[in-house]
Amino acid sequence: MTPKRIAIVEDDWNLGSVFAEAFTLEGHTVTFIQDGATAVQQLKDFQPDVVTLDLHMPKVSGIEILKAIRADDDLAPVKVIIVSADPTAGQSAANLADMLLVKPVSLDDLLGLMDRLAFSP
Repeated sequence: MTPKRIAIVEDDWNLGSVFAEAFTLEGHTVTFIQDGATAVQQLKDFQPDVVTLDLHMPKVSGIEILKAIRADDDLAPVKVIIVSADPTAGQSAANLADMLLVKPVSLDDLLGLMDRLAFSP
């Protein structure tokens, strides 16, 4: 498998750290973003292949981050997996994302889904 660049946008340090460690152990390059206000700029700087995105972020919501990703020419092609404990909010943004996962999420499910999305056209 070709290593990918994965951005984890998650305000929960414990969960984000677990995701980051799992992706790193799989050989991917990872950045962990905890602040919604700086997320879009950090994503532009990092240029990920895949983003896992929590919708309830501090300062700027994940939905606003997702809209900014899709509106940016450089970021629009990025695969986005919404990972949220709020299924209602997730459904409202699902049309802009590539996949929606409702927390709690198993690492096996997340890794498998990320692999499928990273290699899909």
